[in-house]
Amino acid sequence: MSEALDKLEVEKEARKEAKELEGEAVKDANRIKRTLKRKKWVDWKEQDEKDAANGVKRAPFDPADRIKRKKSAILLSYCGANYYGMQRNPGMQTIEEELFKAMLKHKWITEDSFEQIQISCFQRAARTDKGVSAARQVCSVKLPEELDLEAFNADLPQQIRLFGVERVTKGFNAKDQCNARTYTYTLPTVAFAPFEEKVDDVHDTFRISPELLQKVKETLKLYEGTKNFHNFTSKKSFLDPSSKRFIMSFTSSEPFRSPQDIEFVTLKVKGQSFMLHQIRKMVGLAIAIVRGNTTAATLERALTEERLDLPMAPGLGLVLDTVHYERYNDRYGKDGIHNPLTWQAQEAQVQEFIEREIFSQIYKTEAEQRNMLDWIGTLHYHSYDTRTEDAPPPSSEDKKVKGGDDDNDE
Repeated sequence: MSEALDKLEVEKEARKEAKELEGEAVKDANRIKRTLKRKKWVDWKEQDEKDAANGVKRAPFDPADRIKRKKSAILLSYCGANYYGMQRNPGMQTIEEELFKAMLKHKWITEDSFEQIQISCFQRAARTDKGVSAARQVCSVKLPEELDLEAFNADLPQQIRLFGVERVTKGFNAKDQCNARTYTYTLPTVAFAPFEEKVDDVHDTFRISPELLQKVKETLKLYEGTKNFHNFTSKKSFLDPSSKRFIMSFTSSEPFRSPQDIEFVTLKVKGQSFMLHQIRKMVGLAIAIVRGNTTAATLERALTEERLDLPMAPGLGLVLDTVHYERYNDRYGKDGIHNPLTWQAQEAQVQEFIEREIFSQIYKTEAEQRNMLDWIGTLHYHSYDTRTEDAPPPSSEDKKVKGGDDDNDE
């Protein structure tokens, strides 16, 4: 009885802490709104007098700043190999920084919006981490009605392309309206070779057997459903409600060969949302199970209260594949005003970009650097057992991505 009461008390404290954090988030949002409101209502007469005293003259009114802008959804693809993630981060080379610079140049957003992007109601569907690419990222932002996509893309780096713009409802939010995300993880099949085999000499020639591939598929299926993934991210407890995530499907493609004649498979996972490093840890443990470094019992234990030592697969093969808007499409996609966010007209262009900029980078890097081969050589260092020491401090990647989620679903 006392144990049950203690557990209830712990759960009560956890709910209290979550409520306090939520309250802080609301306060922060209100502070931002007040700041934006103050910026909006400027006493220009007083401001001009101050500027004149300092020898500064206000720039003449630019009619472009009065362009009518409407809420839009944009379809974005990028190779994240040379970027520190999607989210804007001062002093870092990020996807959003490149995107906003091009938007400002083409007057899609104002200078105020460039400095404070919340003014243009910008929101991303998913926040990708350092080195992670996106095949079909979606963002919402207020944009002018007349847009020249060809000229806009000419001012973007080759690794980033904007393929489509759709008008959406006033209340549309790319993150909140997204009801599922699909990620892929592309890796050489040699990663699944039994751990007792020497794989250094067969990296390029290894071919997975049908039986071994079936074991891969069966292991991935163990993740499906609503489960507690506190072991698959950083600094989250079992009692934290956000540790529970719903995995709709986790599958593997049939093996195929890269231009370098190395055999690969693509793992595909669809879920409502994912936490920071969750997918890479799920893939890492699945590889360890298939190779024989540990057993499926470790996966079962990892979903319980125990805190286990689990491996995390390299970031190279991870790609945000698709963000899903089924509920939005059902409600507004057939109203005669808005188009469904399925981007069918752009699919051929997107596929060509994926092969040219994203997958080719994965194949080439793996062939030259053998990232996966180096990584599987470290799997035996993990205990796959209870961690008794304190959790390690956040890594540099954790610090750069505040909030702790791959897709910013905080």
